[in-house]
Amino acid sequence: MFKKILIANRGEIALRVIRTAREMGVKTVVVYSTADEKSLPVLLADESVCVGPPASNQSYLNIPNILSAALMTGAEGIHPGYGFMAENPDFAEMCREHGIVFIGPTPESMRALGSKAGGREIAAMSNVPVVPGTGVLDTVDDALLAAKQIGYPVLLKASAGGGGRGQKVIRTQEELAKGFAQAQEEARLYFGDPAIIMEKFLEEFRHVEVQVMGDGQGHVIHIGERDCSIQRRNQKLIEEAPSTLPDTLRQEILAAGVRLAKHVNYAGAGTLEFIVDRDGNYYFMEMNTRIQVEHCVSEEISGLDFVKLQLEIAAGYGLKLQQEDVVLRGHAIECRLNAEDPDKDFRPAAGKIDDVHFAGGPGVRVDSHCYTGYVIPPHYDSLIGKLIVHHDTREQAIARMKRALEETVIQGPKTTIPLYVKIMDNPFYKRGAVMTNFLKTRMEM
Repeated sequence: MFKKILIANRGEIALRVIRTAREMGVKTVVVYSTADEKSLPVLLADESVCVGPPASNQSYLNIPNILSAALMTGAEGIHPGYGFMAENPDFAEMCREHGIVFIGPTPESMRALGSKAGGREIAAMSNVPVVPGTGVLDTVDDALLAAKQIGYPVLLKASAGGGGRGQKVIRTQEELAKGFAQAQEEARLYFGDPAIIMEKFLEEFRHVEVQVMGDGQGHVIHIGERDCSIQRRNQKLIEEAPSTLPDTLRQEILAAGVRLAKHVNYAGAGTLEFIVDRDGNYYFMEMNTRIQVEHCVSEEISGLDFVKLQLEIAAGYGLKLQQEDVVLRGHAIECRLNAEDPDKDFRPAAGKIDDVHFAGGPGVRVDSHCYTGYVIPPHYDSLIGKLIVHHDTREQAIARMKRALEETVIQGPKTTIPLYVKIMDNPFYKRGAVMTNFLKTRMEM
């Protein structure tokens, strides 16, 4: 096992990795920007190294500084968390070149399945359906021709994108002619890669994802699926496991996810995202070659520690779990507690937390890096923490989540908590009638 690892991330996921590493006897080094100097990960890690000013491209995306921090502190591996460098195959390759283990999949797997264009090709080879679309489009003329064949509306997506970013809905030829170059530029700015693909845009669907774990030698298991359909601006707000899909359809999607991951000898934790339309047709969307924000709900129903599994696989211990060893129990729900104002189009609300009290009690888990007096910096995402509940049935889990939300107090910034309380009371949500347009069609904001 590793003696020491570096965590190339911040916030709650950095703290999540620190906690499991400490239980395993692994020392931790956390990198931080000057904006995060007083964050809990910095206070709780064994060592910390400042890698730059608040701007991400000068700190958490600063590859030379992060690698220097790892070499300087003697870290044997780097855990990238999610976001930032987590899905950057060039970074993973540079870790390997410097004799540092990247705690995640190989650069080759990331390039094969992590890019949306590559993922579509592998899905076709694995007999997994995909939404009608294209490979990488080089010019606006290529895009106009493709859109004519697919039919409007279409979705332009950054091939290297993720986290709901780098997507643009196009409804007319005029919009496409004006927006294609802009989409390329946004992809370059956000992800360092201007490559754009196009897909048919589906107005409403369910977002269902398969959690997999692989050993890099062809052994891949799934740890159930999650429904992540409640979103704003293509970014998830509430996740739950298992989904409420019919069991036959669930099993088909789970098998498809495992098939795709096996195709690239996937190593570590990964998630394969599918969309499911009203008629029960499912399509592969993309793979997230990292641990997910919402991994906690799958941990709760499986009793497994995903970070522990990641560390064991990366350290060469393999994946001892077989599919029959994975037993899923009950139902789990997660709400992302964001410092945002839902009444003002989810405008970020950075600032000082004057007081915070998180819920407790049976079946309640909170993953958060925030505390009373903590100042939420404006430079990063607005996540305060994740509130997760687990119970025997979905109905009981919803009741427990409502209780936990009402018990949680965060004074200072506006948060998404009041919205989530309303959702827990919503009759459409209660019966599982949820599509990605839920907030627009089923909620009075």
